[in-house]
Amino acid sequence: MGSLSECPLEYQSVSKKPVTKDEHESEAALQDEVTADPSLMISPEESPPALSVKMEPTEVQGPCENKQGLGEDLGMRSVKETPSFFHFVEESVMEDIGKQCSAMKTNERSSHKVLTLVESVPKGMLFPPGSPHLQSISDTWTNLLNRANSSVSIAAFYLTLRDFDVDLTEPSAMQGKELFSQLKRLESRGVNLKIAVNAPQTYRTDTDELSEAGAEVREVNLQTITGGIVHTKLWVVDRKHIYVGSANMDWRSLTQVKEVGVSVEDCNCLAQDAARIFGVYWEIGALKNGSLPPFWPGRFSALSSTKYPLAVKFNGVPARVYLSSSPPQLSTYGRSDDLSAILSVIADAKEFIYVSVMDYIPMTQFTHPIRFWPAIDSALREAACAQGVEVNLLVSCWSHSPGAMFIFLQSLSVLSKKPLRCNIHVKVFEVPSTQEQLQIPFARVSHAKYMVTDGVVYIGTSNWSENYFSQTAGVGLVINQTGSKVEKGQQTVHHQLQEIFQRDWNSAFSQTLTDEHAEYCSGKKKHDLL
Repeated sequence: MGSLSECPLEYQSVSKKPVTKDEHESEAALQDEVTADPSLMISPEESPPALSVKMEPTEVQGPCENKQGLGEDLGMRSVKETPSFFHFVEESVMEDIGKQCSAMKTNERSSHKVLTLVESVPKGMLFPPGSPHLQSISDTWTNLLNRANSSVSIAAFYLTLRDFDVDLTEPSAMQGKELFSQLKRLESRGVNLKIAVNAPQTYRTDTDELSEAGAEVREVNLQTITGGIVHTKLWVVDRKHIYVGSANMDWRSLTQVKEVGVSVEDCNCLAQDAARIFGVYWEIGALKNGSLPPFWPGRFSALSSTKYPLAVKFNGVPARVYLSSSPPQLSTYGRSDDLSAILSVIADAKEFIYVSVMDYIPMTQFTHPIRFWPAIDSALREAACAQGVEVNLLVSCWSHSPGAMFIFLQSLSVLSKKPLRCNIHVKVFEVPSTQEQLQIPFARVSHAKYMVTDGVVYIGTSNWSENYFSQTAGVGLVINQTGSKVEKGQQTVHHQLQEIFQRDWNSAFSQTLTDEHAEYCSGKKKHDLL
């Protein structure tokens, strides 16, 4: 594609003054005039809700065509109350975005945007010969760090890349230790490492040692702000490459836990958008008063959304892509919330919906009183029973599985019986373990959080229960290749992930849901957040 295939023109054309190289490279230059005047800032409450809408060709930001985009939405919402307000806000926000994207003209001209689905398969879990497989997350993270030239920004739940957090000497921790060593060497290579990590941390050895090696670490405490935690697993490298997925910054996530994620390389606008989500965490980490700023500056506004996805080519195949986030309190202007993104993907499915998630509970898990939360559950029921879409749901079985999950899942599974015969099925995935492997805490589980349909892929960082979407910080990546032309030797992302799901669904590690799973899986241990 052209040099700006993923960079919406409405974000470039409004810039009224030239931007120097130093301004591009300076974080300060990312701030627009909005930051100087609180009256021109955009509060989260003013952001239009991200609705479940189809990504029609006329609504796609690409390739660099001239549309009003998000600015129109802002204007329509604001003009009714203060006719002059939206003009200044739109111009300021769009000028900021224009500075970001216009800097990509030179670098994007010959770039090849590479999307790679990645996974971790626990030691000892073997699939039959010839089964599809993905690149390892360990190799992917190593590659991203090797490519880093100026900056690495990581948002994480916690950091335990070495087995120092357990009373074990575990050979499978070697990959995590090697990755940790790479992170420590970044400063000596002139690469700035920033880590936004959930607070309070229960284990600080890794982050403290990285700080001593030159990393900037900010602890992000959402307890007094949203009542949740930072559960995001996001990498942004050089504002050109990203990783999103289920894997924590944990040695177990590389060798002892089943994970699924995605890396995208040389996709500047998407990486810039991810950097804005990271920037929100970084900003909160600098606040010590336990509150959110009254307004989110325009420099954090979304570059992609459900309604205005970016137009790109991944591995040569056209796609429409956007990032979503949760909870709504942390969503800046134009950002699609994670729940709306999931509901949109479900609503758009025509043939099948395959979901692999660790926990699936249509209620609250970590707050009282307990609330019923049927949003996703109702959408799946409608898809299977009213639209005739095949719905396959694969959940995890381990000692920390909440028993209530399996009861709710039975209420879904029973819909397939006469006389309804809804096309919905539930299976339970159990990672095999030796007695030695069972000694490793918080391991031997499928921790994936993704959905694939006949045209769309959603890869997220949240379990599917209410608190993850209303209080806890998470992020999702949506890739739509519906109707994309595929040349010989090419493959759509959804076809690749469909093969992985079907590999797991049909494997010896999956069992059809039964009455016994609630007691068998949950055991006697209290469910902890992973």
